[in-house]
Amino acid sequence: MSRSGEGAPADAAGPAGPAPEQGEAGPAPEAQRIRIAVVDDHPVVRDGTAALLADRPDLVVAATGSSIDDARDLLARSDLDVILLDVRLGTRSGLNALGAGSGSGAGSALEGSSASAPSGRTPAVIVLTAYDYPQYARAAMDLGAAGFVTKTAPIEELVAAIRRAAAGELAYQVRPSRSMAFSGRELEVLRLVVDGRSNDEIGATLGISPKTVEAHLRRLFDRCAVASRTELATRALREGWLDLPPAA
Repeated sequence: MSRSGEGAPADAAGPAGPAPEQGEAGPAPEAQRIRIAVVDDHPVVRDGTAALLADRPDLVVAATGSSIDDARDLLARSDLDVILLDVRLGTRSGLNALGAGSGSGAGSALEGSSASAPSGRTPAVIVLTAYDYPQYARAAMDLGAAGFVTKTAPIEELVAAIRRAAAGELAYQVRPSRSMAFSGRELEVLRLVVDGRSNDEIGATLGISPKTVEAHLRRLFDRCAVASRTELATRALREGWLDLPPAA
Protein backbone atom coordinates (compact mmCIF):
# COMPACT_ATOMS: atom_id res chain seq x y z
CA MET A 1 0.00 0.00 0.00
CA SER A 2 1.56 3.28 -1.08
CA ARG A 3 1.72 6.36 1.06
CA SER A 4 -0.57 9.33 0.33
CA GLY A 5 0.61 11.17 -2.78
CA GLU A 6 2.90 8.35 -4.05
CA GLY A 7 2.10 7.04 -7.50
CA ALA A 8 -0.80 9.43 -8.02
CA PRO A 9 -1.86 9.62 -11.69
CA ALA A 10 -0.95 12.80 -13.55
CA ASP A 11 -4.60 13.81 -14.14
CA ALA A 12 -5.82 13.31 -10.57
CA ALA A 13 -8.03 16.04 -9.13
CA GLY A 14 -5.95 18.85 -7.68
CA PRO A 15 -6.77 22.10 -5.91
CA ALA A 16 -9.51 22.86 -8.50
CA GLY A 17 -11.82 20.50 -6.62
CA PRO A 18 -13.77 17.39 -7.53
CA ALA A 19 -15.14 16.68 -10.97
CA PRO A 20 -18.83 17.58 -11.61
CA GLU A 21 -21.37 15.03 -10.52
CA GLN A 22 -22.67 12.61 -13.13
CA GLY A 23 -25.24 14.32 -15.36
CA GLU A 24 -24.38 17.89 -14.27
CA ALA A 25 -24.48 20.19 -17.30
CA GLY A 26 -21.75 22.72 -17.93
CA PRO A 27 -22.17 25.93 -19.94
CA ALA A 28 -23.16 25.41 -23.55
CA PRO A 29 -20.75 26.61 -26.25
CA GLU A 30 -21.18 30.35 -26.80
CA ALA A 31 -22.59 29.90 -30.31
CA GLN A 32 -25.32 27.61 -28.95
CA ARG A 33 -26.43 29.77 -26.04
CA ILE A 34 -29.68 31.70 -26.30
CA ARG A 35 -28.96 35.43 -26.10
CA ILE A 36 -31.59 37.32 -24.12
CA ALA A 37 -32.47 40.93 -23.34
CA VAL A 38 -34.67 41.91 -20.37
CA VAL A 39 -36.70 45.13 -20.63
CA ASP A 40 -38.44 46.24 -17.42
CA ASP A 41 -38.63 49.66 -15.77
CA HIS A 42 -38.29 48.21 -12.24
CA PRO A 43 -34.58 47.61 -11.50
CA VAL A 44 -35.23 44.91 -8.90
CA VAL A 45 -37.41 42.91 -11.32
CA ARG A 46 -35.10 43.51 -14.28
CA ASP A 47 -31.86 42.67 -12.49
CA GLY A 48 -33.41 39.81 -10.51
CA THR A 49 -34.77 38.18 -13.66
CA ALA A 50 -31.42 38.61 -15.39
CA ALA A 51 -29.60 37.01 -12.44
CA LEU A 52 -31.93 34.00 -12.36
CA LEU A 53 -31.57 33.42 -16.09
CA ALA A 54 -27.79 33.82 -16.00
CA ASP A 55 -27.58 30.63 -13.92
CA ARG A 56 -28.87 28.55 -16.85
CA PRO A 57 -26.05 26.96 -18.86
CA ASP A 58 -27.75 27.49 -22.23
CA LEU A 59 -28.84 31.10 -21.63
CA VAL A 60 -26.92 34.35 -21.55
CA VAL A 61 -28.37 37.77 -20.68
CA ALA A 62 -26.71 39.98 -23.28
CA ALA A 63 -28.56 43.27 -22.62
CA THR A 64 -31.10 45.00 -20.43
CA GLY A 65 -33.37 48.02 -20.91
CA SER A 66 -35.96 50.06 -19.07
CA SER A 67 -37.96 52.03 -21.64
CA ILE A 68 -39.88 51.87 -24.90
CA ASP A 69 -36.90 53.41 -26.69
CA ASP A 70 -34.61 50.75 -25.22
CA ALA A 71 -37.00 48.04 -26.40
CA ARG A 72 -37.08 49.43 -29.93
CA ASP A 73 -33.30 49.62 -30.06
CA LEU A 74 -33.01 46.03 -28.86
CA LEU A 75 -35.57 44.84 -31.41
CA ALA A 76 -33.32 46.20 -34.15
CA ARG A 77 -30.39 44.03 -33.03
CA SER A 78 -29.61 40.83 -34.90
CA ASP A 79 -27.39 39.36 -32.17
CA LEU A 80 -30.29 38.70 -29.76
CA ASP A 81 -32.56 35.67 -29.80
CA VAL A 82 -35.27 36.58 -27.28
CA ILE A 83 -36.44 39.79 -25.60
CA LEU A 84 -38.46 39.72 -22.38
CA LEU A 85 -40.70 42.79 -22.55
CA ASP A 86 -42.77 44.22 -19.71
CA VAL A 87 -46.30 45.36 -20.56
CA ARG A 88 -45.92 48.54 -18.52
CA LEU A 89 -42.84 50.71 -19.01
CA GLY A 90 -43.29 53.80 -16.89
CA THR A 91 -46.53 55.44 -17.99
CA ARG A 92 -46.45 53.78 -21.42
CA SER A 93 -47.49 50.40 -22.72
CA GLY A 94 -44.66 48.08 -23.70
CA LEU A 95 -46.98 46.69 -26.36
CA ASN A 96 -46.35 49.89 -28.31
CA ALA A 97 -42.80 48.71 -28.94
CA LEU A 98 -44.03 45.56 -30.66
CA GLY A 99 -45.34 47.48 -33.63
CA ALA A 100 -41.83 48.81 -34.17
CA GLY A 101 -40.56 45.53 -35.52
CA SER A 102 -41.05 42.37 -33.54
CA GLY A 103 -41.33 40.84 -36.93
CA SER A 104 -39.39 37.87 -38.07
CA GLY A 105 -38.63 36.28 -34.75
CA ALA A 106 -42.20 36.32 -33.50
CA GLY A 107 -43.73 36.37 -36.92
CA SER A 108 -42.22 33.03 -37.89
CA ALA A 109 -43.82 31.51 -34.82
CA LEU A 110 -47.20 32.98 -35.66
CA GLU A 111 -46.95 31.50 -39.13
CA GLY A 112 -46.44 28.06 -37.60
CA SER A 113 -42.73 27.68 -38.25
CA SER A 114 -40.93 25.34 -35.86
CA ALA A 115 -37.46 25.96 -37.27
CA SER A 116 -35.05 28.52 -35.93
CA ALA A 117 -35.06 31.73 -37.92
CA PRO A 118 -31.98 32.53 -39.98
CA SER A 119 -29.24 34.80 -38.70
CA GLY A 120 -30.13 38.47 -39.04
CA ARG A 121 -33.75 38.19 -37.96
CA THR A 122 -35.21 40.40 -35.27
CA PRO A 123 -35.47 38.78 -31.82
CA ALA A 124 -38.53 36.85 -30.70
CA VAL A 125 -40.47 38.74 -28.02
CA ILE A 126 -41.98 37.28 -24.86
CA VAL A 127 -44.27 39.66 -23.01
CA LEU A 128 -43.48 39.28 -19.30
CA THR A 129 -46.15 40.94 -17.22
CA ALA A 130 -47.89 41.19 -13.87
CA TYR A 131 -51.23 41.25 -15.70
CA ASP A 132 -52.84 38.00 -16.79
CA TYR A 133 -55.53 39.64 -18.92
CA PRO A 134 -56.43 37.48 -21.95
CA GLN A 135 -56.92 40.67 -23.97
CA TYR A 136 -53.29 41.61 -23.34
CA ALA A 137 -52.26 38.18 -24.60
CA ARG A 138 -54.46 38.67 -27.66
CA ALA A 139 -52.94 42.08 -28.38
CA ALA A 140 -49.44 40.66 -27.94
CA MET A 141 -50.18 37.83 -30.37
CA ASP A 142 -51.76 40.19 -32.92
CA LEU A 143 -48.64 42.37 -32.74
CA GLY A 144 -46.31 39.43 -33.35
CA ALA A 145 -45.09 38.42 -29.89
CA ALA A 146 -43.88 34.83 -29.61
CA GLY A 147 -44.96 34.41 -25.99
CA PHE A 148 -46.81 35.78 -22.98
CA VAL A 149 -45.78 34.83 -19.44
CA THR A 150 -46.86 36.30 -16.10
CA LYS A 151 -44.32 37.42 -13.51
CA THR A 152 -45.85 35.01 -11.01
CA ALA A 153 -44.84 32.00 -13.13
CA PRO A 154 -42.14 29.66 -11.79
CA ILE A 155 -38.70 30.36 -13.23
CA GLU A 156 -38.73 26.96 -14.96
CA GLU A 157 -41.84 27.98 -16.87
CA LEU A 158 -40.18 31.20 -18.02
CA VAL A 159 -37.03 29.32 -19.07
CA ALA A 160 -39.12 26.83 -21.04
CA ALA A 161 -40.93 29.71 -22.78
CA ILE A 162 -37.60 31.30 -23.72
CA ARG A 163 -36.35 28.05 -25.22
CA ARG A 164 -39.55 27.59 -27.21
CA ALA A 165 -39.53 31.16 -28.50
CA ALA A 166 -35.87 30.84 -29.52
CA ALA A 167 -36.82 27.72 -31.48
CA GLY A 168 -39.50 29.62 -33.39
CA GLU A 169 -42.46 28.32 -31.39
CA LEU A 170 -45.25 30.03 -29.47
CA ALA A 171 -45.16 30.13 -25.66
CA TYR A 172 -48.40 31.59 -24.29
CA GLN A 173 -49.09 30.92 -20.61
CA VAL A 174 -52.36 32.89 -20.85
CA ARG A 175 -54.82 31.87 -23.56
CA PRO A 176 -55.43 34.87 -25.83
CA SER A 177 -59.04 35.96 -26.24
CA ARG A 178 -60.59 38.52 -28.52
CA SER A 179 -60.76 41.81 -26.67
CA MET A 180 -62.47 45.13 -27.14
CA ALA A 181 -60.93 47.14 -29.97
CA PHE A 182 -60.83 50.92 -29.84
CA SER A 183 -59.74 53.56 -32.31
CA GLY A 184 -57.04 56.00 -31.33
CA ARG A 185 -59.62 58.74 -30.71
CA GLU A 186 -61.81 56.43 -28.64
CA LEU A 187 -58.82 55.56 -26.46
CA GLU A 188 -58.11 59.27 -25.99
CA VAL A 189 -61.71 59.88 -24.89
CA LEU A 190 -61.65 56.82 -22.67
CA ARG A 191 -58.41 57.89 -20.98
CA LEU A 192 -59.85 61.32 -20.20
CA VAL A 193 -63.06 59.79 -18.84
CA VAL A 194 -60.92 57.67 -16.51
CA ASP A 195 -59.16 60.89 -15.45
CA GLY A 196 -62.56 62.30 -14.43
CA ARG A 197 -62.78 64.98 -17.11
CA SER A 198 -66.12 66.48 -18.15
CA ASN A 199 -67.33 66.50 -21.75
CA ASP A 200 -66.33 70.17 -22.09
CA GLU A 201 -62.83 69.41 -20.75
CA ILE A 202 -62.44 66.39 -23.02
CA GLY A 203 -63.52 68.46 -26.03
CA ALA A 204 -61.10 71.27 -25.17
CA THR A 205 -58.21 68.82 -24.70
CA LEU A 206 -58.84 66.97 -27.95
CA GLY A 207 -59.95 69.97 -30.01
CA ILE A 208 -63.44 68.62 -30.68
CA SER A 209 -66.91 69.82 -29.71
CA PRO A 210 -68.76 68.54 -26.62
CA LYS A 211 -71.39 67.05 -28.95
CA THR A 212 -68.70 65.01 -30.70
CA VAL A 213 -67.53 63.83 -27.28
CA GLU A 214 -71.11 62.80 -26.47
CA ALA A 215 -71.29 60.85 -29.74
CA HIS A 216 -68.08 58.99 -28.89
CA LEU A 217 -69.39 58.20 -25.41
CA ARG A 218 -72.73 56.89 -26.74
CA ARG A 219 -70.87 54.49 -29.04
CA LEU A 220 -68.59 53.41 -26.20
CA PHE A 221 -71.55 52.83 -23.87
CA ASP A 222 -73.29 50.69 -26.51
CA ARG A 223 -70.25 48.63 -27.47
CA CYS A 224 -69.05 48.09 -23.92
CA ALA A 225 -72.56 47.39 -22.55
CA VAL A 226 -72.28 49.98 -19.79
CA ALA A 227 -74.77 52.57 -18.58
CA SER A 228 -72.60 55.25 -16.99
CA ARG A 229 -69.23 56.98 -17.18
CA THR A 230 -68.26 55.43 -13.85
CA GLU A 231 -68.99 51.92 -15.13
CA LEU A 232 -67.06 52.64 -18.33
CA ALA A 233 -64.04 53.92 -16.39
CA THR A 234 -64.16 50.97 -13.99
CA ARG A 235 -64.17 48.42 -16.79
CA ALA A 236 -61.41 50.26 -18.64
CA LEU A 237 -59.14 50.07 -15.58
CA ARG A 238 -60.09 46.54 -14.54
CA GLU A 239 -59.66 45.06 -18.02
CA GLY A 240 -56.61 47.06 -19.07
CA TRP A 241 -58.19 48.76 -22.08
CA LEU A 242 -55.95 51.82 -21.84
CA ASP A 243 -52.86 49.68 -22.47
CA LEU A 244 -54.20 48.13 -25.64
CA PRO A 245 -52.89 49.47 -28.96
CA PRO A 246 -55.37 51.35 -31.18
CA ALA A 247 -57.31 49.23 -33.63
CA ALA A 248 -55.90 49.29 -37.14
